Amino acid sequence: SPILQYTKAQADLMAKSLKDRYGIEAKTYIGMRYWYPFTEEALEQIKKDGINALVILPLYPQFSISTSGSSLRVLQEEFAKNVDVYGPKKMFHTVIPSWYDRPGYVKSVADLIQKELDSFTPEEITEGTSEGQPFPKHVLFSAHGVPASYIEAGDPYRDQIIDCVERIKALLPSEEDGVKVHLSFQSRVGPVEWLRPYTDDVLPELGEQGVKNLVVVPISFVSEHIETLEEIDIEYRELALESGIMNWRRSPALNTDATFIQDMADMVADALSEPSQSITEACVANNVGNLELESVSNQMEISSAGVMGVGFDDDLAGRARLRKGEILNGRIAMVGIVLTMLLELLSGKPLIHFFYW
Repeated sequence: SPILQYTKAQADLMAKSLKDRYGIEAKTYIGMRYWYPFTEEALEQIKKDGINALVILPLYPQFSISTSGSSLRVLQEEFAKNVDVYGPKKMFHTVIPSWYDRPGYVKSVADLIQKELDSFTPEEITEGTSEGQPFPKHVLFSAHGVPASYIEAGDPYRDQIIDCVERIKALLPSEEDGVKVHLSFQSRVGPVEWLRPYTDDVLPELGEQGVKNLVVVPISFVSEHIETLEEIDIEYRELALESGIMNWRRSPALNTDATFIQDMADMVADALSEPSQSITEACVANNVGNLELESVSNQMEISSAGVMGVGFDDDLAGRARLRKGEILNGRIAMVGIVLTMLLELLSGKPLIHFFYW
């Protein structure tokens, strides 16, 4: 999987954009939830470097308890266990919990989709309406799924995905212009109910409707990895062809798209001029305390219940208890990425004053 390669490139390019456009010197750290470099490794390096101010940026545009929430809980635990290093008297931090609605992000995704829509030939467009299908071009947003029980417990992920798709759709040609938009969810694991409709159900349905021209968009992924390169490009493409969808296109992940990189730098700069949001505040605002999470990876078992933290003494705790196996299903193939940064103004003034409010 090239995810780490792309993540490193994103971090480097974002830091360069911050310096070139804002005059901000930034040092970046990458922490992954279930693979090297682990979040704990990034924190250890931050400790060694004597960092005293962090902007925490999960590379998930939409917030889910199972992705950003899980990663933030790890940070919450580490901060609680090492107050002498990460406590408020030693290090200030702010979190950007989600950013699916940022105009720059929305535009960057829409631009990539438009390139694929423009690639259909006149012959393919004619073929697209040959079987009575009223729309010659179709766009299928395929988002990573989560167990339905997460949504019932207050996970904002589904609503943010729907809102995100609507924002991108507004920048694309309309149905009157011959483009029909669809949304589905992929990567479900195990027997439990996940968000519907499933991508592997929607593709045959589109084929039955006579769809010939389709652009598939990996909406919840910002880097190419196994779920785009294997699940979409191989498995779903084969299913689409078998279903009669002959002209397949796949919009690339954002990777190092210039508009996307610029918007990441903008959101970090914006975070410095806005009131800070702590890890605990971000978790509470997104209902992370509604679930008692336990995460199991091939390497280790990590408790995510918190240390007297989110949901410990509020009425959200315990409303939903997910079975360990179901939680594992919700974690497989999800890689948590946190970019943490030390930012200093060229004026030499300490950055800490940005975090008081």
